[in-house]
Amino acid sequence: MTETDLKEKRIASCSCGTVTLELAGPPIVAATCYCHSCQAAGAAFDALPGVPGTLGADGGTPYLLMRKDRLRWLSGSDRLDEHRLKPDSPTRRFVARCCNAPVALEFTKGHWLSIYSARLAEADRPKPEMRTIVGDRPAGVELADDIPNYKSPSGKFMWRLLTAWAAMGFRAPPIEKTRGYAR
Repeated sequence: MTETDLKEKRIASCSCGTVTLELAGPPIVAATCYCHSCQAAGAAFDALPGVPGTLGADGGTPYLLMRKDRLRWLSGSDRLDEHRLKPDSPTRRFVARCCNAPVALEFTKGHWLSIYSARLAEADRPKPEMRTIVGDRPAGVELADDIPNYKSPSGKFMWRLLTAWAAMGFRAPPIEKTRGYAR
């Protein structure tokens, strides 16, 4: 990644703006996930008072996957609650207590953080490049063929995760300690 790439910055924030996160550089991938876990979490979040829709009309959850070493909490990280579908789940979702907005999802052993696309201003949101785990989509949902629709994480998706991890020296920093950018 070049210095110019790192100048590409986006801000993700909760609905009220208390929690803000700076994203530097291009995303690993912009995707929409249809797995049962994302649908269950999205339905639970969407039932909370004041939450903007987490799930799309088609049951998918749009995400922007970012390297953990390209993230910096600007404000409000102390106002995030952790949500797990099961106590031993390897994924946790961060929800802002101030406005109930889901902000991000972390696979705790991974080197990336999945930011809910709705947490970025519309002008800063990359369009999804693919849909993943579409075999789990709600019954009756037909998907357009404008972008690839994969029944499971595709080779392209996995390759992007692998190349990002290699660029990070095969590290997976804990998100709590991710304060600045690696150069």
